[in-house]
Amino acid sequence: MKTLLVGDICPTVYSTPYYKEKNIPALFGDTVTLFENKDLVFANIECAITESENKIMKFGPNLKAPLETAEMLKELGVTVCGLSNNHIFDFGKEGAIDSINAIKAAGLDYTGFGENYEDSRRDYVFEKDGEKVCIIAVCEHEYSYALEDRMGSRPYDEYDTMEDIRAAKAKYDRVLVMYHGGKEHCRYPSPRLRKLCRAMAKNGADVVLCQHTHCIGAYEEYEGCHILYGQGNFQFAKLMDMESWDTLLAVEYDTKSGEIAFTPIRSGEYGISLAKGEDKETIMSEFAKRNEQLHNGEWRQGWHEFCEANGKYYVAAIANACTRESTDRQNHNFAHYLDCEAHTDVWRELFPTWNLTNEK
Repeated sequence: MKTLLVGDICPTVYSTPYYKEKNIPALFGDTVTLFENKDLVFANIECAITESENKIMKFGPNLKAPLETAEMLKELGVTVCGLSNNHIFDFGKEGAIDSINAIKAAGLDYTGFGENYEDSRRDYVFEKDGEKVCIIAVCEHEYSYALEDRMGSRPYDEYDTMEDIRAAKAKYDRVLVMYHGGKEHCRYPSPRLRKLCRAMAKNGADVVLCQHTHCIGAYEEYEGCHILYGQGNFQFAKLMDMESWDTLLAVEYDTKSGEIAFTPIRSGEYGISLAKGEDKETIMSEFAKRNEQLHNGEWRQGWHEFCEANGKYYVAAIANACTRESTDRQNHNFAHYLDCEAHTDVWRELFPTWNLTNEK
């Protein structure tokens, strides 16, 4: 079975007019060739597909796409939409329901979302010619995740997710895990993220793709599992003005042979195109360098330097919260930093306990 797995798709102020027109050439350029002759195409929908204006309370932008988006993705060749991320609930239940209705109306499948926590744990299974492939899409704890009594995205759970992977591997030929997490804009995994992705491999995952970071990270093969720590966006043009935002990887995976291929893509003002020439060579050589750093241990320093460079935000979150003068927003910012796994990874790196230095 031939599969294509792509990262975050979301309209921005630059690209929304083209989404409303369903202008595939303008938005996707020559990357449309990647969708040809594919049996299964997964895309993460990094927003709500809705006309609602009822934004939820959160830190960060509330993202949405016009209703035409789902129909355009169907025409493009997407077969299943991932909804396990930190933006599908940006416009609450109304926006989430609108999204699912639009996806269904377009004839697309979706995964990673449910009426409550248990319902969100439903796997997506695709079968062709007797081969069964399972997709497990999970996200870190950041605004959209399902609760015991409320709809939402399928959250990663250190116990349940591993159990789900083992159960899927016992029933299906391949298990693909889409993990929406990791620290945004960091090209290296945290020690926790690397450990959990390797645990997923040990429990039966054949592919683990970490999305959400908005940049290309590093790759390793571990116990027969392909692990990509950061795929980058897909169609998410110019929300932020940084080089790392504008380079991304499409992943092609052959479920029969187990082979994987990475195609570098360049994002422009509103559209994307296949990276070419020197640009392609640079993207892939830097990717290869980071892959080597996973093996020689240098990734650890890269992660530490990233945390140090962003430490001021975490210090401010502590300093401004839980005092008599603290605002409700400041206290919620602190709570947000505690809730999300990627933020707690940074906490642990910046504030090691004495246990790490005490003599035995």
